[in-house]
Amino acid sequence: MIFGDVNPSAKLPITFRKNDADLPHPKIVKPPRESTTNGEPDAWGKIATGLPPFQITYDEGLKVGYKWYDAEGKQVLFPFGYGLSYTTYSYSDLSVTPGKAVRISFKVTNRGNRAGAEIAQVYAALPESAGEPPKRLVGWRKVDLNAGESKEATIEVEREYLSTFSVEQDAWQLISGEYKFMVGGSSQTLPLQQSINLK
Repeated sequence: MIFGDVNPSAKLPITFRKNDADLPHPKIVKPPRESTTNGEPDAWGKIATGLPPFQITYDEGLKVGYKWYDAEGKQVLFPFGYGLSYTTYSYSDLSVTPGKAVRISFKVTNRGNRAGAEIAQVYAALPESAGEPPKRLVGWRKVDLNAGESKEATIEVEREYLSTFSVEQDAWQLISGEYKFMVGGSSQTLPLQQSINLK
């Protein structure tokens, strides 16, 4: 890969932040100074009984990973889904068709002079009433392309991936309303967008 004999196609499964202050919990939480009767820390005693040595509060809720940076409007160094290549890709001709599963079709074109493989990603923004982060990954497809070649890719998004969990009903449900589908090469590079109404 370093010498260009192989064209990389992997994508990041995490987000690289610009600085520590952008993290949901930018400060390291230190364990409390709890003691046993002999004055020694009791952390090992808690661990032995299956309890954590101290509690950490994760209060970011649904805003986990790339969803945190999206929801908080924070710029990142490298977004979720980002990857390097010795060629470039473009996206066009998005078509979104509702049904039992939502059918997402689009064209990927290799704009360079090297063969490569692009991992196209599909994200969905749920209706505002869902109270969800701005978007969620709902599908992807690896597309192998020769230099200058174009291919159509189709991804079927099952409705379960667009659902939210209702505590009151103790079940997953699809909220009626407008769903926006976005397609591109990373969570922050999504040139194709189209909205449809689902019931």
